[in-house]
Amino acid sequence: MKKYACLLLFALLLNGCDDGNLTVDTIDFDTVASTNCDTTNTLLYKLKDREALLLQLDQGSLDNDPTPAGQPVIINIDNEGQNRVVYRSYDGKVGVSNICGIIPPKTPNVIEEWVGTQGKIEITTTQITSPPSEVDGSTRITGYNHNIIFRNITFLKPAGPQVEEKYVFGDFKITQNPLNLTFAKPEEAKECTTFNQVYNYNAAFYVMLEHFDPTLFVNEATPADKPRIRDITSTQNNVVYRALTGVALTDAYFCNVPVPSNPAVKETWNGTNGTVEVATQITNNIVMHTITLRNVTLVKGNSSFKLGNNFVLGTVTKSTN
Repeated sequence: MKKYACLLLFALLLNGCDDGNLTVDTIDFDTVASTNCDTTNTLLYKLKDREALLLQLDQGSLDNDPTPAGQPVIINIDNEGQNRVVYRSYDGKVGVSNICGIIPPKTPNVIEEWVGTQGKIEITTTQITSPPSEVDGSTRITGYNHNIIFRNITFLKPAGPQVEEKYVFGDFKITQNPLNLTFAKPEEAKECTTFNQVYNYNAAFYVMLEHFDPTLFVNEATPADKPRIRDITSTQNNVVYRALTGVALTDAYFCNVPVPSNPAVKETWNGTNGTVEVATQITNNIVMHTITLRNVTLVKGNSSFKLGNNFVLGTVTKSTN
């Protein structure tokens, strides 16, 4: 039995040395960008002319949230499970259809394969933020960068195992649209007096000032350029942004207990730092409170961006009669 096994191995080695085949001792994809097969980001790959480096990850391994400094995500390589590393060389030019196609084309043929059998996948994530606006200093998150390194990876090659202490897979960038912060009616903020809430919204999100200091909304006109100012704290004057999914948001959603389940909350960002300013005008028994949020940072997990130094929530209008 051993004799036949040796003959089979020898035949495979001879086949790997045919003219035109690519023989490799090292894997070099340093100048090649990584990409993905679909939006789940479970299969990442790098392609060269006749080579491919594949990284299969369990769904959810690439979390769009920055990792704390010095605390990357660590995943065990498992060539029998969901977290796999594979290198392949081909006898012809390789394309995306060879990697992502449901039925891969017949050619080119794989002539050599290295399979990662042990080691760690190290993922360090940072957010990609737009430059501060020259108008109001605001920033927006436009994506995330996942830097991926293999640590102490063992590749099982046709010639035997090979250990790489550190192999840099490189960066994988995910772009996203900045959060929508345009209100349907920018001038018209609304108030829930029972719950100490003031808000403005669009069909798919709202920004709300919760647990506000009642003295912000006294029915007395404020002098020009002297609005009432209060700090945003953990217990009072909280600012929150919520994106929703489902039916379009309307006035009927607000000021209810319990909060309607449709539309459902998709994500929540909480305001930190900054101040709330309320400028009040009274004309013919009509009181107008204009609310401005200054220097507020919105935070979700380890992600954050600046709302701006003069974000106008809108104007609450009421009658004194």
